[in-house]
Amino acid sequence: MLETSARLLRLLSLLQTPREWTGSDLAGQLDVDVRTVRRDIEKLRSLGYPVHATAGASGYRLGAGAKLPPLLLDDDEAIAVAMGLRTAAGGTIAGIEESSLRALAKLEQVLPSRLRHRMTALQAATVAVPAGGPQVDPDTLTAIAAAIRDQHRVRFDYRTHSGETARRTAEPHRLVHTGRRWYLIGWDVDREDWRTYRVDRLTPRIPTGPRFTPREAPDAADFVSRAVTTAPYRYQARITLLTSAETAAERIAPTVGVLEAVDAKSCVLHTGGNSLDEIAIYLATFGFEFRVDEPPELAAHLRGLAARLNRAGD
Repeated sequence: MLETSARLLRLLSLLQTPREWTGSDLAGQLDVDVRTVRRDIEKLRSLGYPVHATAGASGYRLGAGAKLPPLLLDDDEAIAVAMGLRTAAGGTIAGIEESSLRALAKLEQVLPSRLRHRMTALQAATVAVPAGGPQVDPDTLTAIAAAIRDQHRVRFDYRTHSGETARRTAEPHRLVHTGRRWYLIGWDVDREDWRTYRVDRLTPRIPTGPRFTPREAPDAADFVSRAVTTAPYRYQARITLLTSAETAAERIAPTVGVLEAVDAKSCVLHTGGNSLDEIAIYLATFGFEFRVDEPPELAAHLRGLAARLNRAGD
């Protein structure tokens, strides 16, 4: 049987999981009787942790309180949190680098030696390539996330690609991170259509708008991928790749184009570019056999480029 202090920590760890626990379930986990569980619950409450009982005292769960309870992590969770903090320290969210490093220092200070060795080995073997994208104000991200959660319209000033600023009102659906940029998908109230907004170009207006009823929405990742790979460009191309979608996805990032599987040996790539040369040269670097479906001028451009390359080789 666990001693009282150790048992309280174990009880707190169980209550931090996203579920409700009955008294008998907790008693079984702690190897005590239900009366002891009730006494331990009261001790946690006296320490300031809001342990809520459901109707009829049939279950317990930990609620939000005035102070943050100690987080009890297993080995894999601790490594995951540490790596996440280290990544955040050099990420694309402005202003959280210092706080991420402070939190990381606190975590590494209390890591057992076995985990510190794992963390050190993983850190030494990992090289992070800077994302290179624009930084985003974390307050903007949290404000948008709250509006998505509470189903409130957002009003914001939006800087367009041309540098002009326009007022927008949207029903926010999801935030999408591509690795370099953050995007908001929302229903544009004035344009009555789904739109994608770059969060680094967005300045929220306070307060948020009225509540809205969520409507059927497109797949967030697919919508953003199409919006950033084809829609903004002068030329939009449809290419059949003579390889599987799984193999193509290993070389083609979602920010380059959208892949659609055809069968086990072929797939279709939807992509775009501001020049035919840009698309043609990029296609040549994939290392796959391919066929241009559209636009027809791209196929003609490829023939001309191939002829020039042949002459250069001769």
